[in-house]
This record gives sequence, structure tokens and C-alpha cells, in this order.
Amino acid sequence: MHSSLIGKVEKARVYANERHRMKIDNLRVQFHGENSDHDVSFVDGEWACSCDFFNDWNVCSHTMALERILEGMVPRQQVREELAV
Repeated sequence: MHSSLIGKVEKARVYANERHRMKIDNLRVQFHGENSDHDVSFVDGEWACSCDFFNDWNVCSHTMALERILEGMVPRQQVREELAV
């Protein structure tokens, strides 16, 4: 392997472990749920999900799962912060 590529691979490993370096502004994910598929998005700091639960609570299992996966790269949801207290 070319030495400059080896350096980039190593740098990628470091970055992957330093999530504080990354902030996500816009994201769209198709979530394959147990009952059906849902479109989840994160745009301008706001979550949205096509599931019925999200419409009532502005939070759902789909957004909370993605929030855990992206921990440190997206802000915590307000509803979740209130539940954590």
C-alpha cells in the first residue's frame, strides 16, 4: 500500500474515535422498523420522523436510536433531556 494512503487510513481511525471533531447539520435516514419503514431526518438542529409517535411527542425510538449512534455529533433532544432528570 502506498505510504500516503497508509497515513490517511491511520488518520481516519483517529478521527473516528474523536467524535467531538464532527457536527452533523443535515441527515436523512431510512429506518427499517419492526412494523414499517420510517424516514428520519435531522435538519437545522431539528429531528423529524414519519412515525405516528413522533407526531405527538417530537421524539421516538427511531430518533433516540440515531441520537445514541451519533452521540457527540448532534445535540440532545429537549424532550429527552427532560425525561433524563
